Amino acid sequence: MTVDAKIRIQTEPFDGQAETDRLTAGRTDVGGVVAFTGLCRDENGALAALELEHYPGMALAELQRVAQDALDRWPLKGLTVIHRTGRITPGDSIVFVAAAAEHRRAAFEAADFLMDYLKTRAPFWKKEHPADGSAGSWVAAKESDDADAGRWSR
Repeated sequence: MTVDAKIRIQTEPFDGQAETDRLTAGRTDVGGVVAFTGLCRDENGALAALELEHYPGMALAELQRVAQDALDRWPLKGLTVIHRTGRITPGDSIVFVAAAAEHRRAAFEAADFLMDYLKTRAPFWKKEHPADGSAGSWVAAKESDDADAGRWSR
């Protein structure tokens, strides 16, 4: 069977279990799936919502490039990457990554790699909207995210 790779950017919520089921449906060569869902936190009640913006052509191309990099590095059987945009409230999903492989290590490493690179390379911008109604602010990049992504340098 060929590698099943689905990359999407969307405003609508997604169902992580349905995505995992789709990734493994009819597959007997998959020994494990590692799935990660990133959620919007309320920052101890201080956050009303996140607003995620992106440059459509650039963002999709970068997600596809990073996904291809994962496929080149690990013997995956399938891969799904979904990133949402628009207004997202606490408790709602933002991002979903699932990596299917014959063996667990490849699935774990590929999913970890994808999330590290989505946090640092994918052209998405987050604006925080405070619960107190004050003016929101754009979220700055974190050095810790860059350090995490640096682990994967060849």
